[in-house]
Parts: sequence; C-alpha cells; structure tokens
Amino acid sequence: MRLLVIEDQRKMASFIKKGLSEIGYSVDVAETGSAGESLAAENEYDLILLDVMLPDQSGLDTARHLRRDGYGGPILMLTALSSTRDKVFGLDAGADDYLTKPFAFDELTARVRALLRRHS
Repeated sequence: MRLLVIEDQRKMASFIKKGLSEIGYSVDVAETGSAGESLAAENEYDLILLDVMLPDQSGLDTARHLRRDGYGGPILMLTALSSTRDKVFGLDAGADDYLTKPFAFDELTARVRALLRRHS
C-alpha cells in the first residue's frame, strides 16, 4: 500500500513516515499542499494523510483540489484544529476522517487500516 503524507512540520512528517514504513506501508512526503497535489497527479496513492495548516494553502483547499482532480481514495486530515466546526469543514472539503493532534500512533494506524478496508 502506498501512502502520501502532506505535512509541513518535518519532525511530524518524519515520525509518521517512519512509523508507517515500519509496519509495511510505502510512504511519500510532501511539505506543501501544491507539492502534494503534484505527487498525487503523478502517482497512485491508496490513502493521503493531510495536514490542514500548510505554508502555501489550506489543507482544506488541497483536499478540494485533490477531489476535483479525480483522487477517489481516502483522505485522513491531521490537524491541531479540534473544534466541531473545524471537523465539519474538513469533512465537507473532502476528507473521509479527521484526527486531531496530538494523537496516539496506534489510533492513527487503526484509522488508516479502517479507511483502507473501506476503500479496497
């Protein structure tokens, strides 16, 4: 399974990539929304993990662009924004699930497995 992590915080992106790689996923990382969109256009991903607060554009816009451009796989939003309103915006923008930071890595992997199960 190939995953794309769109996350601008290098430490967080590295933590996620390392953990997911150790359990058998192939993981690419993009540090901006536009870089993530480019990678998604060039490669097939089974799931995208997407931060909301990115340096070049909102992850909400990135999710909308991915959906507009035909990405049909699951999108898991990862963000510190935790209000109900933020979650609704994320889901309405095209996310399939929404996980707030900080999170337990076990919960992240459980959500990844669940999303992949639903879309396989």
